[in-house]
Order: sequence, then C-alpha cells, then structure tokens
Amino acid sequence: MQIKKGTEVKTGGVPTAVQLGAINALAKAELTGEQVYVFSLRLCDDQVDRDFERFDTGALPALAKLFIGKTGVVDHKWSSENQVARIFAAETVMENGVSYIKAWAYIRRGGSNDEVIADIEAGIKKEVSVGCAMGRSVCSVCGSEYGSCGHQKGQHYDGVLCCAILKEPMDAYEFSFVAVPAQVNAGVLKGMGRNKCLKELADEFGAQSEYRSLFKEAQLGRQYRKELEDSVVRLCLALELGAEADTYRGVAKMAAAEDLMKLKSALEQRLAESLPVQTQLGGNAGSMEAVESGFLI
Repeated sequence: MQIKKGTEVKTGGVPTAVQLGAINALAKAELTGEQVYVFSLRLCDDQVDRDFERFDTGALPALAKLFIGKTGVVDHKWSSENQVARIFAAETVMENGVSYIKAWAYIRRGGSNDEVIADIEAGIKKEVSVGCAMGRSVCSVCGSEYGSCGHQKGQHYDGVLCCAILKEPMDAYEFSFVAVPAQVNAGVLKGMGRNKCLKELADEFGAQSEYRSLFKEAQLGRQYRKELEDSVVRLCLALELGAEADTYRGVAKMAAAEDLMKLKSALEQRLAESLPVQTQLGGNAGSMEAVESGFLI
C-alpha cells in the first residue's frame, strides 16, 4: 500500500561539517557549505491520525533508513524539473511519549532554488507530505489483516478505538512541498497501489449483497464472542480464583474462540462440582407413604 503522510519543515541554514560529509556522499561533485541550504523535517509518527491509521512504532527505524537519499519534489509531481531537495539523514526520535522520524534535507543554492529557500525561511513553504510503501495494515483490535476481520476504523469495541496499524516498511518514495497537506498532523493521502478493503472490493465487483450478508454474520460472530467472554469472566468470579474482573477479561480477549468455548465448559464443570444442585426439601427417607406426604407443605 502506498502511504503519504503529512510532515512539517523545521529550521534550516548552513550545514555542519558532519552534515556536509553526508551530503557529499550523495552528490556527484564535491559541494561546499556555501553552496547548499539544509533544513529538518518531522516525518511520520506513531500516533493515530485523522483517518484512524498509525505507523507501528517498531517500523519507524527501518522506514527512516529508507528515506535517506530520497528526493524532495513539489505537489507530488514525479518529474526531474520538480526536484528541489534531497534527504541526507534521518533518525527516529521520541518526545513526550511520541516516536517520529526526523529527517534533514538539502537544497542547492542559486537560481529558482533561492525562491524555495526564501519561502522556507518565511514560513510559507512549511507543510510537506511524504510518500512511502508499507507491506501490511493490521487491525488494532484483534491483530488481523485490516479488512479481513470486520472491525471498522474509527469505531469503538468494548471501549477500544479501532485503527489500522501500518507495518513492514517496503519503500520510501519522496517528500513533497504542498499547499495544503492531507492532514494537519501526520496526515494521510491514499494513492494508487494500496491494498483495498473488503467493502471496496465488493463495490468494485458488484458483490454488495454478499458483503452485507458476510458483515451481518460477522456481527453475529462478534456478539457470540462477546457473550463467551462475559460468561468466562462471570464463571471465574463465581469460582473466586483470586484475580480481578479486568484480568479475566484481558485473558478472554486474547484467547481464540475455540479455546474460549473449552474454557467456559471446564469452568462450568468446576462450578457444578463446587456448588452441587440440591433440592429445597430433603423429603422423608423413611417408610413409603401412599400420597408422598413427606413432600407436602
């Protein structure tokens, strides 16, 4: 799937000696500090965005490496005449519990590029968006491939917000100066080549009725699983196993449906053994009576 995330240009200026060395590792001719302008960008992070997607925290370091050497263009127009910058360094940074990719790019001074640099300095060219390819998108609720489980992004399930977690970085394409990014913070633009969800495939191939039928069955399945989880929690509490309800519910959520059914059956058997069913009246165990007067009140 091709992903485009909104980013923001930070400060810029003359490169340090270390930065100039990294730049010259990409350049064909030796450049001096006076010939280039450098600036930093905050690329994609691991927070849920407006489209209810987020990058997997563990995927950011590998994705950062893929951005090194990638070009900067204008309005995502992939042509040489629109190339204005290039990323020469990138790393993963954590601030206030948020992990994100911080990158540095350079622009060759002179000609029309001076206008781009002036716009960056003036805060006019501030918003950019980046394009990359991710191998997987998984559901944050159940861990299945998103689109295969029935959970919908933006919906809450037992108080848990569902989002798609983007995993397994495959490639980084470019970053682009744009007038209006797709999102205010770490925005997303969907592009060609991304994986389609089941509903989109149903609309494309005219299988809406089959999709609705499957969706209803999935809803019934989720309801049945919820009832299974509730039953297991109640049985554990009734047996006084020594843990809190939240602990039992967490274990139940992680278990497969088949395991939940077996666990429910075993707990019911254990509860029946510990609390055997008895009649309210013991009856008369003595001599036989014609009208069973031992059970008369």
